[in-house]
Amino acid sequence: MPPRKKKETKPKPLKAILWESADQLRGTLDAAEYKHFVLGLVFLKYVSVAMAEKRAQLEEGLRDGSTLASLGLEGTASEDLIAQTVEDRRQYTGAGLFYVPPTARWEVVMERARGTLEGQSLGEVINGAMDTIEKVNPTLRGTLPQEYNSPRVNETTLAGLVKLLDRLEFQSQVGEDGKRTGARDLMGEVYEYFLAQFALAEGRKGGEFFTPESIVRLLVEMLEPQEGERVLDPACGSGGMFVQTEKFIELHEGNRFNISVYGQERNLTTWRLAKMNLAIHGIEANLGEAPADSFHDDQHPELKADVVLANPPFNISNWGGERLGMDPRWTYGVPPVGNANFAWIQLMVNKLRPGGRAGIVLANGSMSGKSGGEGDIRQQMVEDDVVACMVALPAQLFRSTQIPACLWFLAEGKGKRHAEWVKGRAGEVLFIDASGLGAMQERTLRELTESDIQRVADTFRAWRGVEGAGVYEDVPGFCRSASPEEIRKNGFALTPGRYVEAPKTAEDPDAEPLEERVERLTKELFVHFEEAGRLEANVREQLRRV
Repeated sequence: MPPRKKKETKPKPLKAILWESADQLRGTLDAAEYKHFVLGLVFLKYVSVAMAEKRAQLEEGLRDGSTLASLGLEGTASEDLIAQTVEDRRQYTGAGLFYVPPTARWEVVMERARGTLEGQSLGEVINGAMDTIEKVNPTLRGTLPQEYNSPRVNETTLAGLVKLLDRLEFQSQVGEDGKRTGARDLMGEVYEYFLAQFALAEGRKGGEFFTPESIVRLLVEMLEPQEGERVLDPACGSGGMFVQTEKFIELHEGNRFNISVYGQERNLTTWRLAKMNLAIHGIEANLGEAPADSFHDDQHPELKADVVLANPPFNISNWGGERLGMDPRWTYGVPPVGNANFAWIQLMVNKLRPGGRAGIVLANGSMSGKSGGEGDIRQQMVEDDVVACMVALPAQLFRSTQIPACLWFLAEGKGKRHAEWVKGRAGEVLFIDASGLGAMQERTLRELTESDIQRVADTFRAWRGVEGAGVYEDVPGFCRSASPEEIRKNGFALTPGRYVEAPKTAEDPDAEPLEERVERLTKELFVHFEEAGRLEANVREQLRRV
């Protein structure tokens, strides 16, 4: 017998190797602290590499004369001018990068980790680097972690983590498509990977700062943010909604820097993660002066946004609703104190400019529940024609919760005052049942595929009347546009399954008639009963002989 061939396995990506190695170092810090601890070091590595890449470009241009030529000057720069220029902070901030002073650069941290730099401990060196970077880059103030000299963190363990992260390559690279990818894009990819892995490691708690990418992409594809618009996420977590928003704009050949981003997050660690994440992606965002609760300490009280999107915590009961009473934001009714779902919905509607649009991820109960006046609020929203589309999502999209979820899409003034986003659909609501979509990535985790996302988004575009999107048609089992009368007959429940008809199955002309089939199967069943009785009698007889 020939020897079995070994199954070829693909080598693990460097990111995965680093994650597994770094995760083994956890133990002295809890998950939330460890997350910020590691990502702070990843950030320090990135800003140092990005600056070094820009520094090399500056020096090369000064030495070969191209930089002076672009200014209409001849010759090459002197060594003094080169030395002065490459340490000019404006050269980096003007290019959307962070300036890192010499004492705060990654090379200094690595020297101490290797033991070739004497003096301060490694933790003190890293803390000093973080503090220095914050001081020279005001937008990072209060963002970077400075707990590396904690007695809970072993110096040898910390040095091992630094050496591992040193293997991350952020220098500009050429991908398989032949396109060059810069340090910022590579770092963004690594940071998003680490955020996802930390969310998986933290389980349910991880869902507070991380929304699965396929859900974020679906929200953004359906809301279609445009350059020049104002985008708000009142429960922004680590900022994933903003990252996908800017990717969408860039993909559609818009200027991703020509957008105003506003966010709010109440958890300090998550707020810092978001600031780092957005800084890495080159996104200028206003996340408020400090972490704060959107219900009780609105950091953007005067803001009216073009696009509002969020994945707030599901069904939270301790949101302080009893302190808000007749808040002016409760346009459609006071939300129940024991559940914040309809507080989030109304907060988002309140933040829309005339003609603005919103998308929100909520638990399925929000579509049909009636406790605490939820049914009345939902009715008022439908009658005010603010609900544009409801999407039922597949199960198992979230590792952090098994609660079934849905998407609400809202359009301020749909069909009445402002109809630029939804054309000719006054009073109607589009229902999409996407519960059967998605592909299993693991035994308990599903993900929407690229074709799933495009199918749902394209259906919505066609229904909205977007030019070039085709003619909308109801598809049994998948989508249906319902009239106000039909929604009223269903008691203003907005569950897609109530409106989307089951797909019709084609009749087989050669199929056995139903009555004949029932008669045949009944006879077969009785034969099986008789056989089972015979076998039982045989077993009993054998047992008596034992």
